[in-house]
Amino acid sequence: MIFWIASYPKSGNTWLRALLSSYFYSEDGIFKQDLLKNIAQFPEKRHFSEFSYDAKIVTDTSKFWIKAQEKINLNNKLNFFKTHNILGSINNNNFTNKRNTAGAIYIVRDPRNVLTSLQNHYELSKDEALKFMLSEKKYIYDYHTKDDFSDFQFISSWERNYKSWINQKIFPVRLIRYEDLTVKTLDVLIEIINFIQKTIQEKKEIDNLKAQKSVKSCNFENLKKMEKDNGFLESVLSKNDPKKIPFFHLGPKNDWKSMFDESYQKKLNSIFENNLKELNYLK
Repeated sequence: MIFWIASYPKSGNTWLRALLSSYFYSEDGIFKQDLLKNIAQFPEKRHFSEFSYDAKIVTDTSKFWIKAQEKINLNNKLNFFKTHNILGSINNNNFTNKRNTAGAIYIVRDPRNVLTSLQNHYELSKDEALKFMLSEKKYIYDYHTKDDFSDFQFISSWERNYKSWINQKIFPVRLIRYEDLTVKTLDVLIEIINFIQKTIQEKKEIDNLKAQKSVKSCNFENLKKMEKDNGFLESVLSKNDPKKIPFFHLGPKNDWKSMFDESYQKKLNSIFENNLKELNYLK
């Protein structure tokens, strides 16, 4: 069965994967980049190699979302996957179903800080990043591959993305705020591990020492130093020059208030007001 680590882009998904992969897939809880391969992305081109689709048609792989998951689950194991896809359907093709999914963790982040991270990652102006977040038709793919949409993910708008996952009753989903993970990393990690084990009905005591080591080795500054010294497997090339954009940019130091003037702050507060209230971001 598949267990999803879901989020809108630039919301802390990779950090959470680092924490979970070091806990579940290492002997000692120490994070190494290769561990992330145990929580890879879905959908990706490799999942559709046995299916006949037109790579030039943006949504064509969606026809095989379910069949690809059925193939993955033939291993009769717990399969963790990262995704930015909404939990819904496109062209009447459902993203997943109860037969293929055990549960999910959804990590959400203050949208005002998501915006600043999107600016850096996709090299956008603040208005372009805001338009990105508000578009209900938004999708992402490997834009360095010409005329090939095999890595297509339908992310929709920031609001629709998180609501699609937390307002459904197909399978258990635990909502985690990036900010809580930042402040109480160990407590939240243990909460997540408990939720996963309860959902898959695995009665196993949590290894607190291993969890502590996972938290320490996945500290943001450690990850940033790792990227600086050795590069990072999931960083992307700049659109403008042949260099990679730093993946671990500001992390917890990302503060929208210091980046936008007062009028733009008010604009963002107005646009996201209901979401900010729902997610307890207004104080």
